[in-house]
This record gives sequence, C-alpha cells and structure tokens, in this order.
Amino acid sequence: MIEFHPLGSGLTALPPLSLYVHLPWCVQKCPYCDFNSHQSSSDGLPEDAYINALLQDLEHELPHMWGRAVETIFIGGGTPSLFQAASIDKLLAGIRARVRLLPNAEITMEANPGTFEQERFAGFAQAGVNRLSLGVQSFQPEHLHALGRIHDDKQAIAAIEAACKLFPRFNVDLMYALPNQSLEQAVRDVQTAIDLGAPHVSAYQLTLEPNTAFGHTPPKNLPDDDALIDIEEAVHATLLQAGFTRYETSAFNRDGLPCRHNVNYWQFGDYIGIGAGAHGKISYHDKIERTVRVRHPKDYLAGIQDGSAIKRERVAPEALPFEFMLNALRLIDGVPSYFYNERTGLNFGTIAHAVKNATEHGLLDKNPTRLQTTPLGQRFLNDLLQLFL
Repeated sequence: MIEFHPLGSGLTALPPLSLYVHLPWCVQKCPYCDFNSHQSSSDGLPEDAYINALLQDLEHELPHMWGRAVETIFIGGGTPSLFQAASIDKLLAGIRARVRLLPNAEITMEANPGTFEQERFAGFAQAGVNRLSLGVQSFQPEHLHALGRIHDDKQAIAAIEAACKLFPRFNVDLMYALPNQSLEQAVRDVQTAIDLGAPHVSAYQLTLEPNTAFGHTPPKNLPDDDALIDIEEAVHATLLQAGFTRYETSAFNRDGLPCRHNVNYWQFGDYIGIGAGAHGKISYHDKIERTVRVRHPKDYLAGIQDGSAIKRERVAPEALPFEFMLNALRLIDGVPSYFYNERTGLNFGTIAHAVKNATEHGLLDKNPTRLQTTPLGQRFLNDLLQLFL
C-alpha cells in the first residue's frame, strides 16, 4: 500500500494529445475477444450514420481540447476495414476540419486480413491512413480455426504483401500459447512475419478473459506454465535475433519507429475517445478526467446527438499513482521520473516509499532519474504494480 499525499501544484504542462476512434462491428465475434465488438447484420453497416455520429461526438469534445494539437489517430474496433474507403475518407476529412492535426500525425487503422481487397486497402491509404495494423494472430490454418478467425494463411500473406506496398508503416499482430501449439509453431509464425518484411510485430500471449467464449469454456490443450515460458522466450529471442527491439511488454520494432499512439498511452498522455464504448483521458490544470461512451452501437447512435451517450468522471487523486505506473512500466525503458509529477500533478513523495521498496527487491532500476523495471520486474510486473495500489 502507498501512503497518499494531496495533489502538488497541479499540472504545469499538458501532455501530448491523441484521438481514438472506435468502429465496433465485426464479421463474427472471436472467442477470445473482450473488446466492445458486435457482429454485423445481414442488412449491412450504417456507415454514413455512424460516421456522422463520430463527428458529432468529436464536436462534443472540442471545448475540452481547445488549442491543443492532435498528434496521432488510431481507428480501432471491431474490424474497421469492414468500412468502405469512402467512409474512412469522410471520417478523416471531418476530423481535419474540426481539430488541429499535426502534419506528421501518425494515423493507424486496424484491419482484418479476411476483409482484404487491394482496391479497398489502397483507398484507406489515399484517405490518409499511414499505418496499418493487421490482426493476423497466426499463419497456421488449424490455429486460425481454433481462434475463430475468418481468414486463412494465404489471405494473411496477401494482406501483408499489400501493406508493404501501400503503407509507409504497418504492424502484424500475432498470438502465442494457443491450443495445441508447439514451440516450433509459435516460432514459425513469428519468423513468417519477419520474412514477409513486417517492421513492427505485436506478440501477445493468449489470455482467457472472463466475458468471452474462451473464458466461459476454456479450450483444451493449452500450454502449462513451464511450456508457456519456453514459448514466450523463444518468440522474443526470434524477434531480437532478427534485429527487432522490444520497447513494450508485447511490442517489437526493427526500424526504430514504435507505435506513437500506443506510446502516448503508456507515457500517460491524453487521448480523446469517440465511438461506441470508447474511453478517453483528458488533463486540465487541476484535474484529470476519464470519459466513456455507451457500448451498444444502437444506444450510441441514439444518444450522441444530445451528448447523453457520454459519461465523464474525475479521476480520484488516490487512483493516479497506480494508473500512471500501470501504463509507464509497460515500457521496457520506462519513463523519466519527472513525468510522474508532470502528468499526474502529484508530488513524487506519493510513490517514494513504493519506489524504494520495489528498488530494494530488484524490481525497479536504481537510476533515480527514470522509472524503469529491471528484467525481474518485467517478469513479475503484476506483483510490482501491486506496490502502487
């Protein structure tokens, strides 16, 4: 437990600002997914109405961000690549008309290889998407089937090859520790992404979340703890040997360019969240607020015009130490120590005892100018974070 002291002098500088856009529909719900996603109906998607709602949503946020530039945009889901390129173009044009978007803004969009069409993906690039994140998960048909994915290995490879040509940067999402997956198969998935030229790989362990089909009925033949550690170490080693740098718990890049949007989250930056179920965080001089939208698309569409679909809540100062460390310690290099005061408004004394305790136990680096985990702290990250509750 940490001893809590009152706020310091408040936030002396506002952090970078990002924009998250949630498109909540999928072809079908994957059994491991606990994101706010909904199966699309046979009647098609209400694309025009939803894009209009997103822009109305953004207008509700404008008074809370006047004068601040947006540095990154992330269009997530769901499966955003179900939308037509014209809809994404309308969305991004509407955003540019309403906010000050930096000329070099990173604009990421998630895509499912099962929705790959050359013309559609080219349209996303023309609309201004400059970073694609492909939810591949595996290149092996039996594992794709077990995960409920709608694409096969050939579609995944075709989508990556197209991404190489169409987008300045792209990411490949992979999962490991899958049912009946051997260490060799996990390594083969990673090596395939490397061989196809992926500059960024996000490698996640399959986790069984409570409100999912897998959480309700766990799949059989998952690796035990010892096998899981071996698989994880082999996956990481394969990426590192190929010249990748691990800069976050699950994120690797080999071109020196991390995902700027996600780094802003982890550095406790601000982000506007628009769309059904979207979350946001916005800082003021004397407080930090969280925002959340209603989850179901129908409720969102019905309530966004008058703003009733949006809820705002001030983050209690007592919650800020854990929230800050929960994000910052995911970064392998951590963050400068002064970020704590700058981005929470709290005195460093609010965590000094916990930091001392973690350092003495070998979980945090002894460098006083950075808040950074040791390799031991990275392995036992959940135990480390408990010290800041």
